Amino acid sequence: MAINLASKKILLIENQAIMRETVKHILGLFGARFIVETESGINAIAAMRIDRFDIVLCDYNLPKGKNGQQVLEEARHLKLLPINAIFIMVTFEQRMEMVLSAVDNRPDDYLIKPFNRQQLLTRIERCHGRKTYLSTIENEIDSGNLYQAIRNCEKLLQLDDKKMRMQLLKMQAELTLKVGDFKKAEEIYQEILHERELPWARLGLGVVAFFLGYYDQAIKTFQDLIEQYPMMLEAYDWLVKAHESIGNDEHAVSSLNSAVTISPMSILRQKKLASLADKTENLPVAKKAYTATIKLGKNSIHRSSGDYSGLANVYLKNNAANEALKILYELNQQFHNDPEAKLRAALLETQIHQAKGNKALAQQAYDKAFKLNEQFNKQLSRELRLEMAKTFYLNGNGEICDEILTDLIKTNIDDKLFIKDIVTMCNAIIGEEHAEALIQHIKKELVDINNKGVSLFQEGNIKEALAVFEKAIAKMPDNHTIILNMIKIIIHDIKTSKPSPEKIISAQSYINKAIQVGIPHHQIGSLQTELDTIQYKTTQ
Repeated sequence: MAINLASKKILLIENQAIMRETVKHILGLFGARFIVETESGINAIAAMRIDRFDIVLCDYNLPKGKNGQQVLEEARHLKLLPINAIFIMVTFEQRMEMVLSAVDNRPDDYLIKPFNRQQLLTRIERCHGRKTYLSTIENEIDSGNLYQAIRNCEKLLQLDDKKMRMQLLKMQAELTLKVGDFKKAEEIYQEILHERELPWARLGLGVVAFFLGYYDQAIKTFQDLIEQYPMMLEAYDWLVKAHESIGNDEHAVSSLNSAVTISPMSILRQKKLASLADKTENLPVAKKAYTATIKLGKNSIHRSSGDYSGLANVYLKNNAANEALKILYELNQQFHNDPEAKLRAALLETQIHQAKGNKALAQQAYDKAFKLNEQFNKQLSRELRLEMAKTFYLNGNGEICDEILTDLIKTNIDDKLFIKDIVTMCNAIIGEEHAEALIQHIKKELVDINNKGVSLFQEGNIKEALAVFEKAIAKMPDNHTIILNMIKIIIHDIKTSKPSPEKIISAQSYINKAIQVGIPHHQIGSLQTELDTIQYKTTQ
């Protein structure tokens, strides 16, 4: 599809002045008028904060600071790219580890140096054509309206464009997976595989099996794919999830370690490996992965103080307190004004001084951690708060430990893996029945809230019922039962009173939230259909 570059804002990220001039000249020949150029990743991110670019041409090998992969990673993470923007990675680099790390971040296209002007224009036009064709789907995905995105997908499929059919089927299947309509996703993947064997469709069937709880079947599918396609990193990632779901953490570490060996430059995969290996006491692998994560994180948006404290704790487990002390120093140097980093450092300092037998210094560090927790408690990550609960208990402060645990359970009650982490910690440190007692108490509290809200609704007190659930959502924003009841009451309110745009938007936002937190299609699909019917009637 021809593109008018005169109307497009273009960002050119290239460290070599001669190459910048060459690309600018080529773009000028095709009518480009608005071109911003920069030679570094940091300046590129700064430019994207100021302007919304339509096209970004980014060299992978930027010698200072962020590389091209990290620029794309940060731009996506911070939502600095408009949904229809084109991001093309430009590089001399063809090493496998670079290619695989770039694939993880999925730029819209690649361009290998040297290239001519026709190759550059062809890449831009191809991306523009694809983005334009899929814009009705992508815009709804970006807004969180996944059911509407699926309907738009179906409309485009009805046009029977042979060139785009597989791309559309892939998007349709992935969207049905996201909304939890696993049977429909399975049908689509089977339809694709009936026509031809495609690895991503076979992977999709494995993902469906995973979500349906058929973990052995899913594991076999992922293992077979890895055997056939050893570079298929997504298959490793899903294999890890499947092993974790059935408690095979050692197998998960092994699978993830294989993926990291193939693609060592993926910071998120290294982070996951470090955490899993640490949890299973595989300290050599944990140390290597934490070290790699820290190195990769130097210029990454995913840099975290948790990687430093994780590595230091591995040293402590290996009775190397002096090495842990060096990592503590690095942590303090790298993160100056980060409350979470300060708390991690105080916890780490407590543990190091305890290991070295310095009781007075350990107490000082613990007191510092205590004050920081009071100041920043609920702003902290849940993993750090769980670590804080453990520290409080070990230092004789069981009451605050239980306050943190109760809040963590309340806000994560539907997250099975994190609840498992809480139970594991309590069983090891406090006692085997402790976590279960807290969980049962919170479940009873949820039942009471739910019963109160439903009772008010049944009595016709809609506003009061909504107020009960709104208050509950403020405390437990991801709770499935509360979100579902909120949606049902809002839809009932719309149907029994005059529909208003505000109420329809509110219901849709809660449906989008339900999808985001993993409420399955069989619970949410009919509510979306009901809301769509209401919206259709209001426009007639």
